[in-house]
Amino acid sequence: MVVNSINFWVFFAVFLIPYFFLFRKMMHQNIWLLLASLFFYGWVDWKMVPLLFVVSAFYFFLGIKIEKSNQTSPKKASLFTILGIVAGVGVLFYFKYFNFFVGEFSGLFSAIGIHVNSSDMDIIMPIGVSFFTFKVMSYVIEIHRENIKPTRNPVVFAAYVAFFPTILSGPIDRPTTFLPQFNERRKLDFCNLSEGLKRILWGLFLKMCIADIISSWTDAVFSGYGHHNATTIIAAAVLYTLQLYTDFCGFSEMAIGVGRIMGFTVTENFCRPFFSQNIAEYWRRWHMSLTTWITDYVFMPLNVAFRDWGRNGIFLATLINMVIIGMWHGANWTFFWFGVYHGLMLILIILFEKQRKKMEKKYGLKKKESYIWFRRLLAFVLFAFGSMLFRSASVTDFIGMVKQVGQGFGPIYDEELPAIVVYVLPSVAVMLFREWVAEYKRDIHFFHSPNVYVRLASIALMISTIIYIGQLDGNSFIYFKF
Repeated sequence: MVVNSINFWVFFAVFLIPYFFLFRKMMHQNIWLLLASLFFYGWVDWKMVPLLFVVSAFYFFLGIKIEKSNQTSPKKASLFTILGIVAGVGVLFYFKYFNFFVGEFSGLFSAIGIHVNSSDMDIIMPIGVSFFTFKVMSYVIEIHRENIKPTRNPVVFAAYVAFFPTILSGPIDRPTTFLPQFNERRKLDFCNLSEGLKRILWGLFLKMCIADIISSWTDAVFSGYGHHNATTIIAAAVLYTLQLYTDFCGFSEMAIGVGRIMGFTVTENFCRPFFSQNIAEYWRRWHMSLTTWITDYVFMPLNVAFRDWGRNGIFLATLINMVIIGMWHGANWTFFWFGVYHGLMLILIILFEKQRKKMEKKYGLKKKESYIWFRRLLAFVLFAFGSMLFRSASVTDFIGMVKQVGQGFGPIYDEELPAIVVYVLPSVAVMLFREWVAEYKRDIHFFHSPNVYVRLASIALMISTIIYIGQLDGNSFIYFKF
């Protein structure tokens, strides 16, 4: 039951009617939200609902233990917190990485003549496990840091963990900002309804009019790269970067919109990343709920631990940070090297930061639009190159694609290309124009125009575009598999 399906909107409508009009007490709303979230998750993967129960119960009681120990025995509180982190990492490792390591060790043993039968060790990964485990780990860490008090209401905590708009693909909401929102009854608010529907509409446009149309073309190129030349492979890298962004940002927009209608403020996940001037800025604008989570709970502690090593400590913390971000996406060596690649890019930025600033000051480059757009283009090229590695099925495939680029340019693969040229490129232009308006704070408004006729015309045009060119039977979201 994906967010851009008829099933979801029927489910959401059925959920909203009693949520707003039948349940007059906050407690009843929270219970209904929890039941709806469990039903939603069970619809996707009912076998994993018990896991969600166990994880929620474990961290609910662990949070209370940590708070009590903070007052009586800080050492014990630290041990409980470590237990929470180890348990979260353990759940992730077992469901997400165990098969990978079993396969790698089996291959290693086979190479030295020892046969290992690993066929009975296959484990099904629960959808959303990367997201809800990060939620619960941040919960116990924040309690240990005394930034929040643990909730004594198991329904509220379970509803936070299983919150259906975000459980499958985020954003990753922090307990410090999200849990307090359960403490008052949510009312149907016209502003929330209007803004939520606009966010949902924009998300549907990104997903159905850009990402889903691109996907069949990029899939064909990446799966059969050996038949393509540099022209097609470079185009595929660029288009896949756009596909990845519009797919995931589209889901985030819809999740934020659904949450807004329900009376919740969900964490923002993207902030116009294609206007970034380097890779570091990309990561401050891309999948922000993940990057800030890793920065707060991994990079900063590592930075403190390695501070005696000076800049080398910063470099090591940065590299570990990015490798974790890479591997968070899945059990594949491509994600490991994706993290290494971005870690090295960030280290290079730190290494040459002083020289760059000195050059900018000397030649007065900082405010020159040509220089700014050159940096943006370079950052996009570097990010798109990393996206090739992210998308490749294996490191061997990635190396093969790079070699194909080295074979030279030629005619572009034109299967389904007319649809991309006719439909996708204008849609991308609309997306970039909207983001340009926001980035440069231009006084141009469509969805939010003070003129009611402009608003209605913009919304009608967007709906018509989705109906006319949108892939109504499009693919599931890319980040569902993470």
